[in-house]
Amino acid sequence: MSARTHSRPLSPTRRDVDIRLPWWALALPTIAFVALLLLMLNPTDAQAASGDPMIAHLLERARELVTR
Repeated sequence: MSARTHSRPLSPTRRDVDIRLPWWALALPTIAFVALLLLMLNPTDAQAASGDPMIAHLLERARELVTR
């Protein structure tokens, strides 16, 4: 007498995976991005060390392109 073998179902069972992010997982990076963008658009509010004027010129051009 042979042992019964269990066959696999024809279609795999579908498992609904429910992945939810907490509210702060999207809010905090968004707030940080907006804050850094505002600092870049208005560099007079930022207190950075004096640097290469080329970088300041590049940031000014980027601000002009974004605000158009």
